Amino acid sequence: MSRPLDIRSFWMTRALLALMVGALLALGGCATTQTMVTDARGGPGARLDPWENWNRKVFSFNEALDQKVLKPVATVYAKIVPQVVRRSVDNFFSNAADGWSAVNNMLQGKVEPAFSDVVRFTTNTVFGFFGILDIASEFGLEHYYEDFGQTLGHWGFGAGAYVVWPLIGPSTVRETLAMPLDRTASPALYISNGSYQFGVVGLQVINTRAKLLGASQVIDDIALDKYTFVRDAYLQRRRSLVFDGDAPAAPASGGAASDPVYAPAPPSR
Repeated sequence: MSRPLDIRSFWMTRALLALMVGALLALGGCATTQTMVTDARGGPGARLDPWENWNRKVFSFNEALDQKVLKPVATVYAKIVPQVVRRSVDNFFSNAADGWSAVNNMLQGKVEPAFSDVVRFTTNTVFGFFGILDIASEFGLEHYYEDFGQTLGHWGFGAGAYVVWPLIGPSTVRETLAMPLDRTASPALYISNGSYQFGVVGLQVINTRAKLLGASQVIDDIALDKYTFVRDAYLQRRRSLVFDGDAPAAPASGGAASDPVYAPAPPSR
């Protein structure tokens, strides 16, 4: 009975990618070269934000959805669900991410981190009840979170333009193209029952949002322009992840092409 659902999930993922790529192409037709440089509103990420008008509208939609739905639900969830349970939920999804991280570390030729991720994933899956308990951390095994977007960046694919997607949030052209593969790390895709699938996805979203309640409040308090703050923080974090925390100095305005992370993604052939 699981096979029709697996096929449906496969095509839904492909359809989502097709819609995103189509939207990127449509947005690209509206962009100009001048929008690729830092504008008067500033921020180091402005040169990668040619679709800022679109992005701000989607950002406002996501913020409204968060304030009216996600944040209230996450607040109640955090109050009634014990921290030890929330930590166990986080461990479970992190364990799945460790397995996918091992694949991406191997694709990047990082043997030692890949081996560590394999050991982490195996240990926590077998002895930690499918990752609910983080046994591996007790033995000093570190996380090496890598995703397919980082793998593409490792091999020289530029981030491309910054884009904000409804419900999903901040991304870039590169991360958008990597998203369907990165989503395969979600345990929900391997559940045959559709209702349970949505339940697992919902649990992951709410648990993650609850973990970020404090951080989002700090951003609300200190950011003069929340959109710019989130954009620049996202781009800087992704850049740091691609370079494993040892990113070279960011290029000056006008020198984006010299840096494969800041350069636009290679054109489709």
